Amino acid sequence: MDIRKFIKSFGYAIQGIVTAMQEQNMRFHVLSAVVVIIVGTLTGLSVTEWLILVLMMALVIGAEMFNTAIERVVDLASPAIHPLAKQAKDIAAGTVLVFAVASVIIGLLIFLPKWF
Repeated sequence: MDIRKFIKSFGYAIQGIVTAMQEQNMRFHVLSAVVVIIVGTLTGLSVTEWLILVLMMALVIGAEMFNTAIERVVDLASPAIHPLAKQAKDIAAGTVLVFAVASVIIGLLIFLPKWF
């Protein structure tokens, strides 16, 4: 294994995260995760609840990054408006929405009983 290539790969990954953070929706998801972390800390969650929330935050943020990557590739491959390009982008965005809605429901199931 070439350790220099391995270390460089982390740089590429970090650059990908930085690039994704330029997207408004990505910043919203990261801000939401920060709020959940703060509220979770103040609420006193169990380890299991933290595991579930961290997994959901990672899934939503990861899905948003995949969505951004798909949008960029589609824009590169099909600069002109094409129905299939639109469908690909809409499906990718829908994936993020499914994860985001699921994470809100899971968050409510975890937090509401502790608050009320």
